[in-house]
Amino acid sequence: MNNMPGTPKPKIQELPTIRDRLTFLYAERCVVNRQDGAITFTDERGTVLVPSAMVTVLMLGPGSKTTHRAIELISDTGTSVIWVGENGVRYYAHGRSLSQSTHLLMQQAALVSNVRTRLMVAKKMYQMRFPDEDVTYLSMQQLRGREGARVRSVYRKQSKKTNVVWEGRAYDPENFADSNAINQALSAAHACLYGVVHSVIVALGCSPGLGFVHSGHARSFVYDIADLYKSTISIPVAFEIASIASEDVGRATRRAMRDAMADGRLLEQIVKDIRFLLLDPDQSAQPFETETLHLWDDRLERVPHAVSYGTALDEFDEPDGDQDSTSI
Repeated sequence: MNNMPGTPKPKIQELPTIRDRLTFLYAERCVVNRQDGAITFTDERGTVLVPSAMVTVLMLGPGSKTTHRAIELISDTGTSVIWVGENGVRYYAHGRSLSQSTHLLMQQAALVSNVRTRLMVAKKMYQMRFPDEDVTYLSMQQLRGREGARVRSVYRKQSKKTNVVWEGRAYDPENFADSNAINQALSAAHACLYGVVHSVIVALGCSPGLGFVHSGHARSFVYDIADLYKSTISIPVAFEIASIASEDVGRATRRAMRDAMADGRLLEQIVKDIRFLLLDPDQSAQPFETETLHLWDDRLERVPHAVSYGTALDEFDEPDGDQDSTSI
């Protein structure tokens, strides 16, 4: 097995950080394989090579076929792979995360499991959308009302700016082509944003399903975080594309979204915002741990793993001399 072809598996410290990667790639009707450290995409027009470690999320659409070797490389380099429907609108499944640490996941679970702390995080999310207002004493019902009014205002402003007629959000997830141009563009733009946000969430080791504002869906936290950026990214992009005649609205929107996120600032911002929401100020300023493993202890909280505690008890003995550790 040591003579397997291709480049060796990189160490996690050698991989580009999330903020230094491309946002996403969407591929359909092609064969996805690998050549050394690159993902290859092949169709009737030829083959394109893309360095796997430079991609945040690979969105695989209809007609795509993926080899085992390609998934191996994608997993080794921490690239998230998401299987989606036509135009990237529907989500089916995703691959593994970059982080092997559960620190953020445990913090997320603790916060969402308590009504008081869940409300605190939800209000922090709304405060990020209303930086000039104090939302401390507003109820969730009041916050939802203000958010609805804010989003409607964003739609009206973009409609006026681009001269695109806006008659409300109306679309059928089962029939992308049945919507008008602006609703098609919004669906495609939001799908791209969801894909990138989902990728960052799982890369950090968080759960996509443990939402604070949204609830009950496998991507509730994805929708929570994506809502922070719709008014500045996906909605403006969608209206801009809808104002330009295009035979393939979905493809044009994906290209525009990729260009809008190309500088990597959104990826960096998502990481910062998630850490801000889930961690105390002192914790969020600390370096991000990607790979840690400890053993849980009911007194000390955690102790090192890979230690034979049957023969190395002294360092972890309690003052009363209890020796109830289990040999691993």
